Amino acid sequence: MEWELIIHKEEKYVEIMTQGVADYDGSISMAKSITETMRNNRITKGLIDHRNITGISGKTIEIYYRPKALRLIGLILGVKIAEVIKPEHLEHFRFFETVCRNQGFTMSIFQEKTEALKWLLT
Repeated sequence: MEWELIIHKEEKYVEIMTQGVADYDGSISMAKSITETMRNNRITKGLIDHRNITGISGKTIEIYYRPKALRLIGLILGVKIAEVIKPEHLEHFRFFETVCRNQGFTMSIFQEKTEALKWLLT
């Protein structure tokens, strides 16, 4: 998976636009980059736009343990993450959202960027 990261300093959030196939290694690498960027810029909000990914690979058990991996790379519970997804990936990301929320992360998925930003910036 490839991604581009943009810092919106005025609104105080990081935006990540992904493409390609979402996989475990790519997701963890992206999360490390997001975590470092947020920490270095004292930002606690992130918008991840997954509408350009072409597929998702991986196992359900990897999603289940993802919050633990996120904590190990330094993502703190005080951050707020909105993810914009395609309808065909709803089941995958809904499970990820549930697992993250159950582990204390403030995270929500959306199919429209406008709604995601409204939620994120309030």
